Amino acid sequence: MSKHQGSCRCGLISAESSGEPVWQSYCHCRDCRKQTGAPVMAYVGFRKDDLTWFGEPKTWRGAGGVERSFCGHCGSQIGYTDVRLPEEVYLALGFMDEPERYPPTSHAFVARQLPFLHMTDDLRRFDGVSVKRSQS
Repeated sequence: MSKHQGSCRCGLISAESSGEPVWQSYCHCRDCRKQTGAPVMAYVGFRKDDLTWFGEPKTWRGAGGVERSFCGHCGSQIGYTDVRLPEEVYLALGFMDEPERYPPTSHAFVARQLPFLHMTDDLRRFDGVSVKRSQS
């Protein structure tokens, strides 16, 4: 089993997972676009119990029970948690030290994909969420 590591731009916040990713996806929702300032977000999910944090990310409550995290010093986006997925943490690919190791395997919220963004891959597409959530 290999380690999976990530850090913010300034290095004050980092994380390491001893477990393998549980999900890798693009997200086209408005909340992710607003959070990242990009037309699409890419992320990798890990089991919360497999992650070890070094430093304390700042957080704020986003839409729909999602809590977004970022570095309070450099502002780097770290990722998010969702109250309906209490055992998982989703990290922005830009936070990962080797993002090329985590190619997305699907697209979430393609119904909200920007019309000028053309992604011609053969990945599975979901009109809404790509990871099933509880009804909490």
